[in-house]
Amino acid sequence: MDTAIQILLGGVLQGAIFAMLALGFSLVYRVTGIVNLAQGAFCVVAALAMYSLESVFGWAPLPAAAGALAGTTLFGALLGATTFVPALSLLPNSSMLMLTVGLLTLIEGAILAVWGSQPYALPPFSGEAPVVIAGVRIVPQGFWIIGTAVVVIVTLWLVLARTTLGKALRACSDNPAAARLMGIDVERMRLLSFTMASLVGAIGGIMVAPVTSLEFDTGRFFTNSGFMAVAIGGMGSYIGAIGGGLLLGVTEQVAAGYVSSLFSNALTLGLLLITLLWRPNGLFASLGSRRSDAREELRVQRAIVRLSGPRAGLYAALALLGVLVLPYLVSSGVLSSLVITGILFIAVIGLDLLMGYTGQVSLGQAGFMAIGGYTSAVLATNYDWSPLSGVVAGMALSLVCAIVVSLVTMRLRGVYLALATLAFGLLVDSLAVGLTDTTGGPSGLVGIPSFSVGDYAFTTPRSMYYLVVGLIVALLIFFQGGIKSGFGRAIQAIRTDHMAAAAFGVNVERYKMAVFAVSAVLASLAGSLYGFFFHFLSPEMVGTSRSFEMIAMLVIGGEGTLVGPLFGTALLTLLPTIFQPFAVYKTAAEGLLMVLAFRFLPAGLFGTAVAWITRQAVRRKSDAGLGASGLKRSLP
Repeated sequence: MDTAIQILLGGVLQGAIFAMLALGFSLVYRVTGIVNLAQGAFCVVAALAMYSLESVFGWAPLPAAAGALAGTTLFGALLGATTFVPALSLLPNSSMLMLTVGLLTLIEGAILAVWGSQPYALPPFSGEAPVVIAGVRIVPQGFWIIGTAVVVIVTLWLVLARTTLGKALRACSDNPAAARLMGIDVERMRLLSFTMASLVGAIGGIMVAPVTSLEFDTGRFFTNSGFMAVAIGGMGSYIGAIGGGLLLGVTEQVAAGYVSSLFSNALTLGLLLITLLWRPNGLFASLGSRRSDAREELRVQRAIVRLSGPRAGLYAALALLGVLVLPYLVSSGVLSSLVITGILFIAVIGLDLLMGYTGQVSLGQAGFMAIGGYTSAVLATNYDWSPLSGVVAGMALSLVCAIVVSLVTMRLRGVYLALATLAFGLLVDSLAVGLTDTTGGPSGLVGIPSFSVGDYAFTTPRSMYYLVVGLIVALLIFFQGGIKSGFGRAIQAIRTDHMAAAAFGVNVERYKMAVFAVSAVLASLAGSLYGFFFHFLSPEMVGTSRSFEMIAMLVIGGEGTLVGPLFGTALLTLLPTIFQPFAVYKTAAEGLLMVLAFRFLPAGLFGTAVAWITRQAVRRKSDAGLGASGLKRSLP
């Protein structure tokens, strides 16, 4: 009995942290309709800032905590004012979600540059000796966590329910257009909600820092946990955020205590998926959910940019010629990076079809890379299958998984679909770590042979380079034709307005499922080639961080262009190789480029270049036409 109480208490402590994180998500979502995936990063920033103020500058704990909270809150306000709030009127919801991914990556990179990759932990606020109450051991920090959570919850409730400011925030939540007519500065309220959320995240980070290890990328764990908690409880529900956080924390601790710590994440993700399917709005949504009928959810989608005309073929031929001779002009290290670029680009092509052309946000693309990579690697390494047969088997298994995921998530759209794909990716991560006898666990799977077709093995970077280039050219030719077909026009219609597309007879569910399956198969192929090239595969190589990285590659290169993501992929893969001394800034540069692309180059590098070339061509034709008209008028 004491053991059960101990486990339950641990779940409540963990759930209190999750509840504070979920409240941050709920604050921003209720006012803006956007899920802020950068929320967890503020926890790490505040905790490490307090650590530095104490250990480097010699501040006492209380002033250090106050300084860290103030600094993190100002940092959040600055990010909100310069990136998040201005983008709300410019970007569709799917792009806003990915913008917050860029903010998360940017903050992680800044943490890595300032504090490095080593783990940190704050000393407990009241010592380490546990307190025993009725046979149950409670660490002193637990009282701080519970007490702080209660204070935060009560304070937020009082602010939102009893103050004029809270009424203004609720008005923006219910109906932003009506709030503007009442004289409320909606943009200021949106910035305030983002700032308040960063403060709540900072408080949670400082409270949990003494009982956990913090690294530069720990913010992703906090983000994922808070996101899952608020989804389980109810995305727009204040009570749901609290209930979802507590339920998630208790479920994780019970699963770890009575099943296995290795599979506790898998069980909690199963709870999330069941909740999404049973009650997509959350278990406690009816206790305080926001109105969704009067929200400004739909924003104008960016038009897809293409390079067409007789010069397009010339540009393609010149680019292909350059790609073919490139291996003879670069070093072996750069050539290996080019192979990695090509492999990742295959997966990003699928992501572009899914997100750029169909408008479905996927945060779990790397999950299919893991399925394909581990399937082909295990079959080739442990069961003597040929690598080609292993690749086909991995693609088949990924296809089956994609169809199952599509069927069970068919009712979901927008943020809920993104959450479901994130849960799928995290579930695959958990299985890759937990199935140690099959996958090698966290240490990875070693001894993977080189890819081969028949008796020919692709053992050198140059041979793998030409194999990957051949696959990419074939895929681009095939999908360029597909985009111009009726199928391509249908998925682009779905991207623009799925309700209008359905009204014109497009089977929206079937087309979405087909594109999701194609995207999964391409990711699986990339994952298999990844393992065969490195002769090694670990969960970190094909984890959720890889999914976020591929989204950055897509956005920076250009969505809805097929070719454009190659530039984003090459930029983020080759820069750390070419500029080794600056490799520590790779994560920060990746996030910064992603944020800048959304703010100033919404069409990406390739899309912006194509738009500029098109404008120049139109201008030249216009000038030529005016010149000819003037010549005609001057003739007798």
